[in-house]
Amino acid sequence: MIHSHPNITLLERVDIANLSACADLFHPDAVWHFFNTDMPELHGDYSGFGEILRFFDTLQRQTGGTFAVEPREARAIGEELVVVQTRNRLKLGAQRIAFDVAVLWRIVDGKIAEVWDIPALHSAEPLAP
Repeated sequence: MIHSHPNITLLERVDIANLSACADLFHPDAVWHFFNTDMPELHGDYSGFGEILRFFDTLQRQTGGTFAVEPREARAIGEELVVVQTRNRLKLGAQRIAFDVAVLWRIVDGKIAEVWDIPALHSAEPLAP
């Protein structure tokens, strides 16, 4: 039997579509770093769970509620870090796209303390409307 790393098990409980129900998984001072200079209105750091919720609310608004995440692979690195690859889909303006994302999660004392969210938008693929 293969046992999942406890930090991966923790991340499996994160529901981006209902993030407000996941507050207990985040450290009170959690920081979400979003690296995307093509979306300057979202690019930056979001400190605290309220700001992280605001980031995702803004993302959902800007994409007309089309933002969706498909986890592909997760790998624990030591006792603190997890790297997750996802395939994200959304609509920006009239264009529907899919792209890969690398997300580095830092888990401290069983809570999400910091996240680096790095989308690969330059290799985004257009999707049929």
